[in-house]
Amino acid sequence: MQNESTSPQTGETQPESLIGREYEVEVGPVAHGGHCIARTDEGRVLFVRHTLPGEKVVARVTDGAEDSRFLRADAVEIIDASKDRVKAPCPFAGPGKCGGCDWQHAKPGAQRRLKGEVVAEQLQRLAGLTPEEAGWDGTVMPAEGDKLPAGEVPAWRTRVQYAIDEDGRVGLRKHRSHDIEIIDHCMIAAPGVSELGVEQQDWPQMATVEAIAATGSHDRQVILTPRPGGRLPLVELDKPVSVLRVDERDGGVHRVHGRGFVRERADDRTYRVGSGGFWQVHPQAANTLVRAVMQGLLPRKNDTALDLYCGVGLFAGAIGQRIGEKGAVLGIESGKRAVEDARHNLADLDRVRIEHGKVDQVLPRTGITECDLIVLDPPRAGAGKSTVKQLVALGARRIAYVACDPAALARDISYFAEGGYRVRTLRAFDLFPMTHHVECVAILEPAK
Repeated sequence: MQNESTSPQTGETQPESLIGREYEVEVGPVAHGGHCIARTDEGRVLFVRHTLPGEKVVARVTDGAEDSRFLRADAVEIIDASKDRVKAPCPFAGPGKCGGCDWQHAKPGAQRRLKGEVVAEQLQRLAGLTPEEAGWDGTVMPAEGDKLPAGEVPAWRTRVQYAIDEDGRVGLRKHRSHDIEIIDHCMIAAPGVSELGVEQQDWPQMATVEAIAATGSHDRQVILTPRPGGRLPLVELDKPVSVLRVDERDGGVHRVHGRGFVRERADDRTYRVGSGGFWQVHPQAANTLVRAVMQGLLPRKNDTALDLYCGVGLFAGAIGQRIGEKGAVLGIESGKRAVEDARHNLADLDRVRIEHGKVDQVLPRTGITECDLIVLDPPRAGAGKSTVKQLVALGARRIAYVACDPAALARDISYFAEGGYRVRTLRAFDLFPMTHHVECVAILEPAK
């Protein structure tokens, strides 16, 4: 069999693509990213989606060539099914379809067990910790109201970015692809998003439409991204809505009509979030994470604290309300609009200050040499070794690390260990049902 081909552009010999080839495999453990590991009879490693550990399946390669270290594949036929398998409730879930959900085919309890196995594997591999050593019981807790029977789907996503095809039809991106799966509804969309009726409209000349339904207010917003040279359509949805647009020249988000922000509620405070800025997507997430962080940090009167990657001020506001008139909180955030919103949101807390810039650049300029508490909620890539080194030098009594990626969390925990900190407790929350994502809160303290 010929294993190589010649590129018409370069004339160079190219390894043969294996896309479309099928293998009958026994499925092994879950891996980080929403897939499971399997090996072919020849020893090739497959990362297989739409399957579960212990199953026997036919896996069709979706990405990879003869010289690839591993292949990506979809399970297109289930020969021996797991007891945890259910029929995917969503008609748009499955091989070659929408890439938004990873575990529609698994019972809810099984999804949480799989996420727990991923967190445990990352802790062991990157931080050298067992769950017991991390102060974690190994469970992933569902959000309030999300514990549903098999076959039912929680409607939790308060922000949905729809992709629009060239004919103006609404869909969602397929897995690792720019291709669009046309849909007429999204089962995980929150009621406030679904009731807008975005999927029932045509959106000519648009590239994406993002729908936002705030938690704790009736604010609704759509953010339109036109195709190059595209003109905005007249927006007539089923509920009152503010409209913003993304400028194709600078990527800025500008108000078209209505409010330029939505109002979110958490921890008995109202937070303004402008221009499609970051806010936790699950309606229970903000309160769940604030409780976990406050229970872990146990703020005291007169404490000094840092809130790093503070966004619109969620944790800074929570700490600021608990440290009294002589305490102080400094928040650092790189997003300019988020800083404006944070300063607005926390204007009633005189002892809270927000600085604009990157954490690793701003923190040394503050002149702060010590503090009592630190909370950090970095982007998916984590904080990194240099930032962790700066933090351990401050000698905080406790540090709360909020993470949406268990690999980045485990790596940074190892850096904290090098600086003399240990994990006191770790909690994991299923704030992204049906997907592979999991949110963790680790509480660290100086090792004794």
